[in-house]
This record gives sequence, structure tokens and C-alpha cells, in this order.
Amino acid sequence: MPCLTLAHRQRIPSDFESVLEKLLVVDQILSEFLLSKEELEEVMRRMRREMERGLRVETHDEASVKMLPTYVRSTPEGSEVGDFLALDLGGTNFRVMLVKVGEDEERGWKVETKHHMYSIPEDAMTGTAEMLFDYIAGCISDFLDKHNLKHKKLPLGFTFSFPVRHEDLDKGILLNWTKGFKASGAEGNNVVGLLRDAIKRRGDFEMDVVAMVNDTVATMISCYYEDRSCEVGMIVGTGCNACYMEEMRKVELVEGEEGRMCVNTEWGAFGDNGELEDFRLEYDRVVDETSLNPGHQLYEKLIGGKYMGELVRLVLLKLVNEDLLFNGEASDLLKTRGAFETRFVSQIESDTGDRKQIYNILSSLGILPSELDCDIVRLACESVSTRAAHMCGAGLAGVINQMRERRCQEELKITVGVDGSVYKLHPRFKERFHKLVWEMTPHCEITFIQSEEGSGRGAALISAVACKMAACMLTP
Repeated sequence: MPCLTLAHRQRIPSDFESVLEKLLVVDQILSEFLLSKEELEEVMRRMRREMERGLRVETHDEASVKMLPTYVRSTPEGSEVGDFLALDLGGTNFRVMLVKVGEDEERGWKVETKHHMYSIPEDAMTGTAEMLFDYIAGCISDFLDKHNLKHKKLPLGFTFSFPVRHEDLDKGILLNWTKGFKASGAEGNNVVGLLRDAIKRRGDFEMDVVAMVNDTVATMISCYYEDRSCEVGMIVGTGCNACYMEEMRKVELVEGEEGRMCVNTEWGAFGDNGELEDFRLEYDRVVDETSLNPGHQLYEKLIGGKYMGELVRLVLLKLVNEDLLFNGEASDLLKTRGAFETRFVSQIESDTGDRKQIYNILSSLGILPSELDCDIVRLACESVSTRAAHMCGAGLAGVINQMRERRCQEELKITVGVDGSVYKLHPRFKERFHKLVWEMTPHCEITFIQSEEGSGRGAALISAVACKMAACMLTP
């Protein structure tokens, strides 16, 4: 946890005592973000309790952590080959990807990709389901034109990063939108069916939608390509979520006792039943109340990049109101919701010590800060991002400790595949997150892999597995 060091104090001007007194008050306010080891262990225990409730038939509906079966039972073994299309929808950018899976003597396969990114307009995000999926089908058509693939009927894997109740690998009911999406007529309906209908309405290409997966699942499978011990997938970006391979006998929502199935925890909703009330601060409550989905995704709102910058802005306003920052005056921009972007948090914590980066960011917000102001702003950013890393780490520690106990192993060796902008771009998040997870999983050997190809490759590899399994079933 950041604190006021001797180095900070040595830069204090001549009115040392009054400034020191101010800094001590700042330190006290920011200390609210510090979570003790005991508190983090309590978060982990509560997470595990809700995971258990989500897996059980009698408590699933009321559990905040839904533990959704994905119907992904198998991981790629390397003999799946062919051309596959992958779609990746999880935020305001939508990606279409061509994935060529070929044979490779050393790895079993080789994967080559080509992709194009499309921005989803707000009217498609907040209009009707038909508008949204017609737009997606239009992007697919454009991509196929660019690569002269209109004549081919390719297998398609769809990474759809929203809460879905799967009924099969290619059938999933959207439970609720998150991340600013509000397209009417989608919730309660089969997402693959909506996509197939949109493709049919266009009529200028054919596509075989064989699999729909969450981005955490696709990340896990994509990283499995690099490390066959990868059985956990995580996203720490705009939102935050995790999946892992659970023992089938514990997944009560699906028949079968043998083997394992990937479970999408949808842990962003942890806390929606009050499990985090004693950990949420005044800033968290404001962020939640002014969000598109008040009362929902409360764990995610402590961690995700969609909210981190706004949390820092509210902390800075508190410090201004207490006459501890910017001479007690906030600019109009700083008073504007959303003006302090999450990327500013990463940039401020990346500052080399000359404060130039911090000064430039604050200047862009209409503030002319002193050196001391710059130092306090950095401390505020460190406080919010450190809590996010620790909260996220407590959740993952709960997942991994549960996996080890399920498998009755004294020591569990496992790899976690991770994707997402906060994990990749924040200069210290990864280090703080890893350190805490290792501390809270004393009987586990955990390796972290950063997903380089993103979730699209994973969706394509799952499609390859699905096609191979279907072919095996048709073979006499």
C-alpha cells in the first residue's frame, strides 16, 4: 500500500509542519483502500461460499456467483486442422478473425491468424437486438469480402463476453447485458440464434456457427496452446471475470459425473447479495449509483477498467473538498463524471519521478498542480489500483485453492491464462496481483501466461474441437 515516504517529505517546502499535517490526513483518507491479510482471506472465503452456491441446483438461482456450465469438456489435442472464423464481442470493439489451424511436428499444431477490428456504434449497443446482430453480420460480410472468402462456408466460433446460460456448446441464453450494452430483445434469447437469423437476413454468405464461448474460456484455451497446464482463464480489462476446469460431479446443473467441464464463474456479480458491503467505500457507492446497472456487478466495479478512473476522480474530489489538494479548487473537467480516464491511472503510475507525465495529465484537465499535488495524485492512483489487484487476487486464490482441494492434491501445479487491458497495460497491477495470489495459495505452484493472440484464437480452437467431435460422432 502506498504511504508517505521520507523521499516525499524531503521534497516538502519550508512550511514543513503544516504540509506534513496535510499529508498525514491524506494518508489517513487513502488508508481506507488498504486491505489486511485477514480481510482478503475473508473475501476469499465468501467468494468460495458463493461459488459453491452457484454450482448447486437448490441455491443456484439465488447465488451471486452463477458458475455457468460452458459445455467445454475437452481441450485441443493438436490434431484439429482447418480454417475457422472467430468473432469476439465483449465491449465497444468487435473483432472478426480468420484462424488457420495446421499440423506441426513439435507442438501438434500451428495457428495463423488474420483479423480486423470494428467499432460498434452506440445506437447498435442500445437499440434492438436485430440492429446489433445485423451490424455484426455486416462486419462479417465486410471481412469475408476483404479476404475473398464469401464462397466458403466456414465453421465459426463466437466469443461472447456476457452472462449466458448455456444449453449446449452452440446454444446459450443471454441472462443480462453488461458493459453498457442495452440492446432490447436479446436478454432471455439464444444468442447464436440471433446471430444465425441476422446472417440469414443478409443472405450474401453462409456460416456454420459451431461454438459460443465466454472470453475467459477462449483465453484459457488460447493459452493452453502455449502451456498444457492452463486450466484457468481470466479477464482483467473493462470488466473482470474468470473460468476454470471444475470436476463434473460438482457441476449439478449438468448431467454426468466423469471428467471436468469449464465453468464460467461470472464472478463480477459477487457482492450483489450484500457479500461485500463491509468492504465498499463511499466512492464505490457513488460509482455504482451512477452506473447503467446500479446494484449489479459490484465486485467488478472494484476492479474493472471501466470504473477505476472514476474511482480515482471521486477520491481526488474528496481531497479537494477537504482542502488537501489543488488549493481546495477543482476544475470543471475534474468535476465531470468520466473525465478522469482509467488510462490516466496507468500513465500516472508509470511516471519516472520527474512528475512530467502527471503534470501533463492534470493540465489537460484544467489544473496547474504543484509538485506536492502531483505526488498526492499518484498516491491516490496507487491506492485504488492496489486495492483492485488485491481484491482480484483474493478471488483467484479462492478458485485455485478450491481446485486443489477438489482434486485431493497436496500440491497443485497450474497455469492461469490472463487477458485484458488493465492486466496488460497497468505498470504495477500484474506484479501486485501475482504476489497476492501466491501468498494466498501456499500449496499451489501457479504460473501466469499473458494471452497474446486474445480470445479469438481460443474460440477458433474450441470450434476446431467441436468440429472434430461432431465428425467422430458421424463416423460409423
